Amino acid sequence: MKTACIVLAAGLGKRMNSDLPKVLHNICGIPMLQSVLNSVRKLNPERIVVVAGGHIGKIKESIQSPGVLFALQPRARGTGDAVRCALPVIGDFNGDVLVLNGDTPLVRPDTIRKFLRLHRRDGNALSVLSFTAADPSAYGRIVRDSSGGIEAIVEDRDADPRQKEIREVNSGLYAVRRDALALVGRIKLNRAKGEYYLTDIVSAALRRKMRTSAYPIGTEEEFMGVNTKEELRRAAETMRRRIVAGWTKKGVDFLDAGSVFIHHDASIGRDTVIYPNVHIEGRTKIGKKSTVYPNVRIVDSEIGREAVIKDSTLIENSRVGDRASVGPFAHIRPGSEIGRQAKIGNFVELKKTILGTNTKASHLSYLGDAKIGSGVNIGAGTITCNYDGARKHVTRIEDDVFIGSDSQLVAPVRVGKGSYVGAGSTITEDVPAGALAIGRARQKNIRGWVRKRSKGRVIDVNKKGKDKKD
Repeated sequence: MKTACIVLAAGLGKRMNSDLPKVLHNICGIPMLQSVLNSVRKLNPERIVVVAGGHIGKIKESIQSPGVLFALQPRARGTGDAVRCALPVIGDFNGDVLVLNGDTPLVRPDTIRKFLRLHRRDGNALSVLSFTAADPSAYGRIVRDSSGGIEAIVEDRDADPRQKEIREVNSGLYAVRRDALALVGRIKLNRAKGEYYLTDIVSAALRRKMRTSAYPIGTEEEFMGVNTKEELRRAAETMRRRIVAGWTKKGVDFLDAGSVFIHHDASIGRDTVIYPNVHIEGRTKIGKKSTVYPNVRIVDSEIGREAVIKDSTLIENSRVGDRASVGPFAHIRPGSEIGRQAKIGNFVELKKTILGTNTKASHLSYLGDAKIGSGVNIGAGTITCNYDGARKHVTRIEDDVFIGSDSQLVAPVRVGKGSYVGAGSTITEDVPAGALAIGRARQKNIRGWVRKRSKGRVIDVNKKGKDKKD
């Protein structure tokens, strides 16, 4: 049978104390609404409709789910009204419609599948997923009749003393046969709140003798709604643990699982070792048998197999080849590519630079807007002077070049294959292949300078003849 989904995302989120719409707050690298959409997408629904309020524009810009449809709820008049706003977008769909909240980012696809199977197995017009809450005061109570069937969902503010003792509560996830969805038009206004409660659809269905059930198959953790920054923090911690546990099952070794942060869209190869306090963000991919040492942050980057990322290194929007080594204390800025078996050492910064196979920049260098070949040695303190104050220029270093320590390469410049640059040189012109380039002032040794200086005389190194008195 076909399935459609309505995701309610029109809540104002006042308790978040933020200008950002509640459902767009980040949880492990994505908005929590995106987390809900990712879960329902695994059901292969025919249609997904997101109901949003005045912030619908921001939501459309932030959500990456092609094919998602949007419905506007002009005024915040409750969940029942939100579903009513979605009906024109659902249109002539014929099947089961899942209704769930956009602020429950921990819901699992397997739980939704199980719930939907039970709904269809029993031939229900309406089903509600429930769970047992340690503190039910934040949820609507599931009120059952003497035979155990659902009788109503009663919000905490409307519950009597007996109902307040009930711990089985509404998760906010409904399965509704398409013809029964029209019941939202019969929900009456709750005058105390000025809202239409979707929970009242249960009583409306029972009055019309439609088969209705509540299935207590959820957990409080999974259906925790996020309404405050503290709840967001708790949800993010739960998701973080889930992600780490998932990669552990796939063969990744974590030396301190409690201190590692991995985003939803990241991936890690088997037998990779992750040390404490590592952040793997965005769509980062790490190959098999790599090692990531402490205090490393990798963002939207690709790390090859058997690569080593040493302590306190930042890598952004870049690629690191197989068996390459980066760090410690390296900064790989966006647009950089480090070749196979290349080495980037401590306090080296790359920006939009390509390094070939077996190239080494072992320490204390800045390489920006450079294209560097294979087998190149970059000496300590080397700088590519890529910016002239108006434009960026490219430095090209061909294969098997040796760059001596403390060299400055003033772009645009090309250093030919197999050439050498003497230590301390400033290179402003192209270097031919196989040449030795030396660009530094001639050394002068002033004999007796220290002794004469101590007697109060200063030597003018530009003139011959007698010293001058100070």
